[in-house]
Amino acid sequence: MNGELIWVLCLLAVAVILFATGKVRMDAVALLVIVAFVLSGTLTLSEAFSGFSDPNVILIAALFIIGDGLVRTGVATSMGAWLVTVAGNSETKMLVYLMLTVAGLGAFMSSTGVVAIFIPVVLSVCLRMNTSPSRLMMPLSFAGLISGMMTLVATPPNLVINSELIREGFRGFSFFSVTPIGLVVLLLGIVYMLAMRFMLRGDEPGHKHDKLRSFRDLIKEYRLTGRARRLAIRPGSPMIGQRLDDLKLRERYGANVIGVERWRRFRRVIVNVNGVSEFRARDVLLIDMSAAEVDLREFCSEQMLEPMVLRGEYFADQALDVGMAEVSLIPDSELVGKTVREMGFRTRFGLNVVGLKRNGKALDGAVVDDSIELGDILLVVGNWKLIGQLARQGRDFVVLNMPVEVNEASPAHSQAPHAIFCLVLMVALMLTDEIPNPIAALIACLLMGKFRCINAESAYKAIHWPSIILIVGMMPFALALQKTGGVDLVVKGLMDVGGGQGPYLMLICLFVMCAAIGLFISNTATAVLMAPIALAAAKSMGVSPYPFAMMVAMAASAAFMTPVSSPVNTLVLGPGKYRFSDFIKIGVPFTLLVMLVCVVLIPLLFPF
Repeated sequence: MNGELIWVLCLLAVAVILFATGKVRMDAVALLVIVAFVLSGTLTLSEAFSGFSDPNVILIAALFIIGDGLVRTGVATSMGAWLVTVAGNSETKMLVYLMLTVAGLGAFMSSTGVVAIFIPVVLSVCLRMNTSPSRLMMPLSFAGLISGMMTLVATPPNLVINSELIREGFRGFSFFSVTPIGLVVLLLGIVYMLAMRFMLRGDEPGHKHDKLRSFRDLIKEYRLTGRARRLAIRPGSPMIGQRLDDLKLRERYGANVIGVERWRRFRRVIVNVNGVSEFRARDVLLIDMSAAEVDLREFCSEQMLEPMVLRGEYFADQALDVGMAEVSLIPDSELVGKTVREMGFRTRFGLNVVGLKRNGKALDGAVVDDSIELGDILLVVGNWKLIGQLARQGRDFVVLNMPVEVNEASPAHSQAPHAIFCLVLMVALMLTDEIPNPIAALIACLLMGKFRCINAESAYKAIHWPSIILIVGMMPFALALQKTGGVDLVVKGLMDVGGGQGPYLMLICLFVMCAAIGLFISNTATAVLMAPIALAAAKSMGVSPYPFAMMVAMAASAAFMTPVSSPVNTLVLGPGKYRFSDFIKIGVPFTLLVMLVCVVLIPLLFPF
């Protein structure tokens, strides 16, 4: 063992310790590794920064953006709402549908993002079913990890392994190469979790996890129950073609129009209204009738309106488009003492004031003509984006509280069909093998921008830069180990242990090695380190590199054993009220089952 190799191994050990302790950010450790390699002369400047030129780094960044597009357009949230509908109050159905849905979505977007989306869904469902969240949170995280085994682009380790194959001159995996294994593991995981969920007790059923109030709570607090109406504009109505301010509905009927349902692309969407909004035939007005003495029947007759059903969960169902928030005037605002009408609140901010709370008590009736005093709290309704703008401008108002439904807000909800089209197009391009995967992903990103599913600001924010830097910083380790003979040393050790017993034992050794390393560092870093070792082992044994490479990819995603093995596990640790031992007693047996499945299936799909 030469001095350079000792230096590289010591640096690797320090990096692993820093990863495990968490005292230094992982991306910072990765950058320190690059600096250390260059200053020590182990790698040249171009070699140390070679990760930045890897096409798969661009692909991973693009996939983060595409996943954000699915979130911003409400596709992911709609899947959660569908899940609640089909599962009903059955915990068994919920577990099965939850794992299938999360694995399906995670096949095309970040598993961490998918799990983050479904955590509030699971919490609300558990509250309704009066069951402990711990019974569903671990199945949620396991499904997120299994999603990495569903497609080539589902998780960075798959792309790292594929990149290493191509770098060594081999043909890469196809888009669905990993899918048969993933499907078997998913079915196994569902059966396993149905049997083992009873070992997860966690906290007490019905525990309140979220202190944020809901739309229902705000409607009750501000005494809005019974005031809202849905009225459709019939053909021939005098309102058609008229501007809202010209109709003076507030003065004449005490009717405050807070939104309009309008047909767009074969579906109804909520359109924000202001003073210059014009109405069309078949628009459905969402109206706050604050003046109780007005005869609703007379109002509908005069304006040729048709009352429509308004269910109690209407606002919650429209949470993708319509928001609520409590706001208050800042002390030095020039608007103190003015009425809502004098402020021109709707024209100025695009939002409607539907409630007023003074000294902790909600005022009854219309509030547009009440002078706003310092300390008053206004309940506003309107587009989530406009509520966010009101929060950011900060000159007159401060947004005090946002309801729990803010987690479901989708600023580009109307563009959902375009987002789905972009996703399908990306997958189709990747399947053709005519266009490189990074280019296919970039095409999908550009189209999402063209269709306004994303914007430049959200795209850059969507990229999880610490993950990108971690991948870029760990790639030089593989090169350094190869240059200094470290890979050959590890392969020699593996050959001494299992080389003489055939490739099946070598597959087991690779899986165990990946699982052991994955206890301390991320699955992406594990894949970066193990990929060259797996290919070198295959070369030494004179067998195909594909089964060994696939085993490393599967083992990197099998991070089920501890809550720190993957960010997905860490996310559910708090909401599920788990202990470290919970992951060990559930995760270790399942990891062994996954290893058994991989040892049997991989040689069948990728012969030695």
